[in-house]
Amino acid sequence: MQGDAIAIPRLVVAGVSSGVGKTTVVVALARALRARGLRPALFKCGPDYLDPTYHARAAGTASQNLDGWMMGRDAVVATFAGAAAGADIAIIEGVMGLYDGASATTDAGSTAEIAKWLDAPVVLVVDAGAMARSIAAVALGFTSFDPALRVAAIVANRVGGRGHLDLLRSAQRSPPILGGFPRDAEHAFPERHLGLRTADQANLPDALLDHWGAAAAEWLALDALLDVARSAPPLGAPSAPAPTAAPSSPASRIGIARDAAFHFYYADNLRRLEALGAELVAFSPIADAAPPEVDGLYIGGGYPENAAPELAANTAMREGVKAFAQSGGPIYAECGGLMYLSSAIVATDGSRYPMVGIIPADACMRPALQSIGYVEVEVIAPSILGEAGTRFRGHQFRDSELAPAPDASVDRIYAVRGRGAKENDREGYRVKNVIGSYVHAHWASNAKVPLALVRACQAFRKKRDAIQGVS
Repeated sequence: MQGDAIAIPRLVVAGVSSGVGKTTVVVALARALRARGLRPALFKCGPDYLDPTYHARAAGTASQNLDGWMMGRDAVVATFAGAAAGADIAIIEGVMGLYDGASATTDAGSTAEIAKWLDAPVVLVVDAGAMARSIAAVALGFTSFDPALRVAAIVANRVGGRGHLDLLRSAQRSPPILGGFPRDAEHAFPERHLGLRTADQANLPDALLDHWGAAAAEWLALDALLDVARSAPPLGAPSAPAPTAAPSSPASRIGIARDAAFHFYYADNLRRLEALGAELVAFSPIADAAPPEVDGLYIGGGYPENAAPELAANTAMREGVKAFAQSGGPIYAECGGLMYLSSAIVATDGSRYPMVGIIPADACMRPALQSIGYVEVEVIAPSILGEAGTRFRGHQFRDSELAPAPDASVDRIYAVRGRGAKENDREGYRVKNVIGSYVHAHWASNAKVPLALVRACQAFRKKRDAIQGVS
């Protein structure tokens, strides 16, 4: 069923490859448009958690992931329509190169797929630092490769100066080059082993954001880029998917781990929990003395290895989380959350930091990436995520592993398949009502999963209230 068409100006900022400066362009553009009094809504193609933190700082509002492979078309368009409502312009940052995704032969999981689903013009970012007339050949290839896609403009990054930018413009006239940025290593965003660092005040001070906003006002043709965005036709958006079932009593409170160690969450996942009646309560495993009074815990990914000494030192929190699990409390933990629930985090230098100890194995950091890519999960036993046979999609990117892996006394209820999984991969470690996994799940792939989690939290609350004599 189609909802009302939305006429939101929009554009996709795509790259010819990874590392060409898409995030810089999006952040700079958003900051410059805000300075003009406009309200941008920002989005990120693909499964990335870090780029949206830069978007949020630049735009002053949460950024939403749009992932074709994990979410499907209807959920992508519905998520876009909901988050773009009321904005003056929507800016969607691509993933990798424009045509790169989950397949080498189709659009699946690519920026191109999202651009076509949203009927959005594309602004192509090119690293033109060592390029002259060849930019025209690059532009020809990207604009003619898929006639169903409209590449409407180019931004030339890392140019040598005004003269170089003018030279590129004389070589490439259509689609036009609507500005570019000079080389500026001094103001580059800081990076680490899996990409950009989290956009907190330490890594991304306001002065750096303001620098890039000013650079966009000076170097980009903002009015022309706004015209490109306004050229997008009205988009027929499907009605937002309703929760699978109405929330039931009693209401539930779910603790969400949020601090320097844990902050990888898809905004859509949290929205789904709230739509099902859950109250989300943020807490810090680093700084708080104990878990909050809740009916379940959701511990997402992040960088617990960077905060391992602080997490280990907070003995009261670790003991509180373990006691909650032992009482039957539901805990869902992804990647960094799994590491926190393990016996210890072991650094690459051999330093060992005790963790919660629910999952009997050490999370050992490795010098090389251990897994990256999309996966599909089949839950092969009943759990807090639903009945046996439940399927959902997600993504893995990690440089740790459980070593040695938990023995047969720990249930493994996930059958994991896909590029990011090993052959015959079995994980999803279950202890009582705890599930820990390296998979970052996106629940748009199966709306029954967050419903099952909310119901598990409600059931735990009801049982606990009955024991305590609470009416």
